[in-house]
Amino acid sequence: MINIRVDVVLPCLNEAQALPWILDRMPVGYRAIVVDNGSTDGSAALARSLGARVVHESRRGFGAAAHAGLLAATAPIVAFCDADASMDPRDLPLVVDPIGADEADLVLGRRRPTTRNAWPPHARLANTYLSWRLRRITGVNIHDLGPMRAARREPLLALDLIDRRSGYPLEMFLGAAAANWRIREVDTGYAPRVGRSKVTGTVRGTLTAIKDMSALLRTDRRTPAAVNTLSIRNEARS
Repeated sequence: MINIRVDVVLPCLNEAQALPWILDRMPVGYRAIVVDNGSTDGSAALARSLGARVVHESRRGFGAAAHAGLLAATAPIVAFCDADASMDPRDLPLVVDPIGADEADLVLGRRRPTTRNAWPPHARLANTYLSWRLRRITGVNIHDLGPMRAARREPLLALDLIDRRSGYPLEMFLGAAAANWRIREVDTGYAPRVGRSKVTGTVRGTLTAIKDMSALLRTDRRTPAAVNTLSIRNEARS
């Protein structure tokens, strides 16, 4: 394993049940930055007691929390991971090592369910559709816009990401593709999350994510104008 220092951004909203497991499995040399997004279950205090750096972001939204973590990071490489125990931090070197070896500029963890119930059918279907659209738009052979990913900090900041909701991971991918980054996928395990899901684990959360990402695809400055006229929402209804 390449010996480099990595900051791991963990967006967090009421994840006290999962945090001990997550933080205990953080690889050596990887610093956890838990971004508390308004938790009411003591997540922030717990994370701090377990040795994580805690950042508070009052604006609700996955993108708001993720970007606050990026701004707080100081390591040359920044990784992102959900804080719900659905992904094992011990897999982080899979997305980080190709960055450290200068073999890729953005590495995405392609989720491979470890149990039948790990990935709800509605969320898997939405992800499959989005990935298909992104392959058509960018020409990048992507199959999953997964939550575990890594890139170098300075280039990430230079992408000037502005989405603060569910579209943040999509905007990062679009920016990287437009900048001709070397984008790679690697397989990572995906287990049932701990606690109540707030996004793709529910139909309502998945629809919200689709709405956010559809709007981003129509308006993002990195997306070809011909594609901006298409609406994922309208196609999904047909």
